Amino acid sequence: MSAADIGLIGLAVMGQNLVLNMAEHGFHVCVYNRSEQKTHEFIKNRTQGFPISAAYSLQELVDSLAAPRKIMLMVKAGEVVDSFIEQLVPLLDEGDIIIDGGNSLFIDSNRRTKELAEKGILFIGTGVSGGEEGARFGPSIMPGGNHQAWSSVKPIFQAIAAKSDGEACCDWVGDDGAGHYVKMVHNGIEYGDMQLISEAYQLLREGLGMSADECQKVFAAWNEGVLDSYLIEITAEILTFKDSDGEPLVDKILDAAGQKGTGKWTGISSLELGIPVTLITESVYARCLSALKSERQKAAKIYPRTVAAKTYSEDEKEGIISSLHDALYASKIVSYAQGYMLMAEAAKSYGWDLNYGGIALMWRGGCIIRSRFLGEIKKAYDQQPDLNNLLQASFFENAIKNAEQQWRKAVVFGIEQQIPTPTLSSALAFFDGY
Repeated sequence: MSAADIGLIGLAVMGQNLVLNMAEHGFHVCVYNRSEQKTHEFIKNRTQGFPISAAYSLQELVDSLAAPRKIMLMVKAGEVVDSFIEQLVPLLDEGDIIIDGGNSLFIDSNRRTKELAEKGILFIGTGVSGGEEGARFGPSIMPGGNHQAWSSVKPIFQAIAAKSDGEACCDWVGDDGAGHYVKMVHNGIEYGDMQLISEAYQLLREGLGMSADECQKVFAAWNEGVLDSYLIEITAEILTFKDSDGEPLVDKILDAAGQKGTGKWTGISSLELGIPVTLITESVYARCLSALKSERQKAAKIYPRTVAAKTYSEDEKEGIISSLHDALYASKIVSYAQGYMLMAEAAKSYGWDLNYGGIALMWRGGCIIRSRFLGEIKKAYDQQPDLNNLLQASFFENAIKNAEQQWRKAVVFGIEQQIPTPTLSSALAFFDGY
């Protein structure tokens, strides 16, 4: 077999699926994993008919690659990445490329770009979004680092990336840790989107007393309009699932959320840069609060919900559902506006030249926050590249003005029902203060 186009280290599910995606697009991939057994199993069970080969040492991996060598790390962020880089550097030549495709902190990518450049090695830190399915069939890819490496990596990344209106959801983001920074903000927005959806669901379920099936119909209808997005779509799908006893599965799930840290990183960066990313930060705190399950159960006995049950007419229900729709949409606009504010300030602080419309395109397909909404963000920056804030773009100005009164009604409804709405209400507070 000829020299491989790229090597990949790390055969967890994301790594395996990226390898298969690359191979399906005609690229010869050589794989390496610290566990030889995992490498054997992958080669035996999943690679038939694909141009995929295996290496059982880092030297063998390096020797298998065409120049300039390109090696992608799909391993746990942090010390493991540094360990592999340390082992690879003595084996590589000047101009070879190391790519970190994990969820690394952008500060680490800043450091690695500079340290490796001093040794003649080109580094790319790239965000990869879309989960296991995206990795296999087309993720959103957000590369940054040493721009000299981009021309060598671009054909592979843009071939395997998701496509939106025929364009690859992958383009160069910026120098040093810019790619991982944009991925971090993406994940923060994802936290915010999920919290907004959960608040809307709780207001429908507990505030209006709707069943899971009724809520499902609401989310499915919302997904047909301006709220059309992957997260709204899968929320509607999740609400159709029943447990073995025929009851909604959603009612059996513990209301305690975990987190991997990227939302927290977004909040920390916003504090360091002095940008009020209130919605994302509140979504992180909502997860922290949810994790205090036993404490909350005790508190619920001390401070029970005192709202009297109320029966709403169909017209009243429809009015409140409409208010929740508009509140969710307006809050989503604020969330993205805050995320873009943060990226703009980071670009100033770290010397990056970010393409904000291009970032919206990268998020249009393949990733968790993909939505119709992102097309309007791209249009806004295409029409006004020096746009200060999305809230000042004419499309979003009109959208906010049309939704504002219903947004306020939805937040008041949450207060009256004693149902927490940390992101819906903090988004409104930000808007009123902006």
